Amino acid sequence: MSTVPVPTADLVDRYGEQLRVCDTQFTSYGAVRSFCGPVRTISCHDDNALLHELLREPGDGHIVVVDGLASLRTALLGDIMATRARDNGWAGLVIHGAVRDVAALAGIHLGVRALGANPRKSGKAGTGAVDVPVTFGGVTFGPGDVLHADDDGVVLLPNQP
Repeated sequence: MSTVPVPTADLVDRYGEQLRVCDTQFTSYGAVRSFCGPVRTISCHDDNALLHELLREPGDGHIVVVDGLASLRTALLGDIMATRARDNGWAGLVIHGAVRDVAALAGIHLGVRALGANPRKSGKAGTGAVDVPVTFGGVTFGPGDVLHADDDGVVLLPNQP
């Protein structure tokens, strides 16, 4: 498995319809604009307690795909969690929801894609699920999928037999 990001446009040219391309338009918030790695997933809504827990673990170059159900009501990631993710070896996060501390995120060496920003903190009840398939943008993301993200988009490599 490649740990070096490949431009997503090149991956489309190589794999064509086999490549799973996420139709959701994300904004880049981290200092790393192009990143790739195997996926871990979280499904949650306005509650980032499970994400807090996961980012405390060694990331080993993984990317966390967070399905926040497109909510922009609360931020699921801020600068403290992003710093922890970087320090623990996570390659990045793709958040189908909001972030906060945008100015600080821009200086953290981590890939971060999200729908938008909101200064409001999220809940901490621990609702949701980790390492379950999540679907948005016409793509289902599952644990172990290989994700590439850059300024052109977010893609998943074809499943290898």
